[in-house]
Amino acid sequence: MLYGKLPIVFLSTLASEKKDSTNSQIASYLLNHLDDIKDIGIQEMAKECSVAMSSISRFCKEIGLDDFNELRELLISTNMSFEQYSTSSQSKDRLKEYSSKVKESIEMVEESIDMQQIDLLCKEIKKHDHIAIFGLLKAGSVAFNLQSDLLMLGKQAYSNISYKQQLQYISLADENDLLIIFSYTGSYFDYPDIRTLKNKLKKPQIWLISSKQESYPDFIDHVITFDSKRDQNSHPYQLQFIASLIAQEYARRI
Repeated sequence: MLYGKLPIVFLSTLASEKKDSTNSQIASYLLNHLDDIKDIGIQEMAKECSVAMSSISRFCKEIGLDDFNELRELLISTNMSFEQYSTSSQSKDRLKEYSSKVKESIEMVEESIDMQQIDLLCKEIKKHDHIAIFGLLKAGSVAFNLQSDLLMLGKQAYSNISYKQQLQYISLADENDLLIIFSYTGSYFDYPDIRTLKNKLKKPQIWLISSKQESYPDFIDHVITFDSKRDQNSHPYQLQFIASLIAQEYARRI
């Protein structure tokens, strides 16, 4: 799992809320002061964010957390990390190294992707009227890209950057729904809130697009896998390549 739950729920809140909304204000403040507010109570947090305590409690519920205690645990346990692709002092060398890493990641997909599975997915996309495409953080932008490509091809699909809205859609999806999930590490269903949905699913058809793992949840119908170094640098490019490949192959069917 490259990213923890905190950046997922907070960044999805910032992306889906109005800039001057209370939830956006709280999320923005907490992200800007992570080291200062990791071990404070709800009253002090409300004061620091210039909102009422009830606003903090409502914020927790509306972004998909159980309560303030879960928010506090996330703040305490979250460590942000970023992977640098080069330590060279020369910008041209850094450019070349990064470009090489990206090219290598695309070649890994080219050599490992199962085109028969891509073809099967395209058949299902053409057949279904209710399609949702989801992902978290960078995978979320990939979902939007595939959504826009399909729209250009005359097929409408639903997507949402909000973590909470994704959960709500999945919980209501039934056998008429096709769900396409982009998850670089295959951990989309490992997040606690999503994991609890597995016993409530109404049998939607689920396709997971993920780097190769030892196992996947048994309620997933199909998995399209690819080889990967599982690093932050390869992450968006491999998934985006596959999303574009799906759109290209779907275009051949219309």
